[in-house]
Amino acid sequence: MLFESSRVKLRKVTIDDAELYHTWRNDIEVMRNTNPSLDIYTIDATRDFIEQVILGANTAKSYMMIEKENEKPIGITSLINIDDKNRNAECIIDIGEKDFWGKGYGSEALILLLNYAFLEMNLHRVYLRVFSFNKKAIRLYEKLGFSHEGTSREALFREGVWHDIVHMGQLQSEYFKQHENRRTARAVES
Repeated sequence: MLFESSRVKLRKVTIDDAELYHTWRNDIEVMRNTNPSLDIYTIDATRDFIEQVILGANTAKSYMMIEKENEKPIGITSLINIDDKNRNAECIIDIGEKDFWGKGYGSEALILLLNYAFLEMNLHRVYLRVFSFNKKAIRLYEKLGFSHEGTSREALFREGVWHDIVHMGQLQSEYFKQHENRRTARAVES
């Protein structure tokens, strides 16, 4: 199935997810690596964000990440700033449930999202931005086939220090090559 891996499945975000997302959105430890502003939001602000930005934008597709064994929502992943004319989109991911950090769930969810972006939406390029101090995420993105495209120098002020924002991207042709390499590796293991 397109939106399902061995441990994760994706489903569309709904307004019913507002309270859970609100919890993640206000957890400084969760948002430290992904949100440049680290604001505290009201539940009404979170509902408005979901209604207008996540559900109301025709340039975004957002999915709740569900851990399959317990049917537990663990995070959100999205394609945003979808540009149909140039076949580009930005991808984002937040794992809100800290018990699931560092266990490969983000990798599985991103592979599902990239499969959808490149195989179903026929996008030419998917890109992302990552804070330079988030070394684990950078390694993951490199492993998934993203290339470094540039840096916004000292664009983020966090905890009294300036940090770069790293820009990474992957072309559809690179994705197909990476996808074929994974398929070949699985065949060799069998």
